[in-house]
Amino acid sequence: MNLNDVEILLVEDNDTDAELIKFSLEKNNMAKNLVRLKDGEDALEFIFATGKFEDARDITCPPKLILLDIGMPKVNGLEVLQRIKCMPLTRAIPVVILTSSKEDHDVQQCYNLGGNSYVVKPVNFKEFSDTIREIAYYWLFVNQPVSLEKVYLI
Repeated sequence: MNLNDVEILLVEDNDTDAELIKFSLEKNNMAKNLVRLKDGEDALEFIFATGKFEDARDITCPPKLILLDIGMPKVNGLEVLQRIKCMPLTRAIPVVILTSSKEDHDVQQCYNLGGNSYVVKPVNFKEFSDTIREIAYYWLFVNQPVSLEKVYLI
């Protein structure tokens, strides 16, 4: 897969949750350009085309959607979100927080940092699968993203 054609970047450290998300997307033919990373450090390197992704990606070809867990090793999801949303070239990338936390503080902090949506992972498999399908469908097919040519670098 060409890493410049990634539609969904899944940043999830839990293997079981990642497999369920991948399965749900595959079942609905929405996983053909999916990349899964297990920690926030790798996510930042991927998004900003640095470190091990420096020669593998072009920063001007961002993913169409980022599904981001909050509690991850190395760099947590809140810091990843903050870094994405503070940079002009990446702030328009839709970031959906997909987490098990229902804490009001986490919800508020994610929206304050520019998160586009906050979704608590359903416990029931069918609900989980339906939720993932609906999220991907909306952000990939319904939502009208900003054209990268319209992003003005400050």
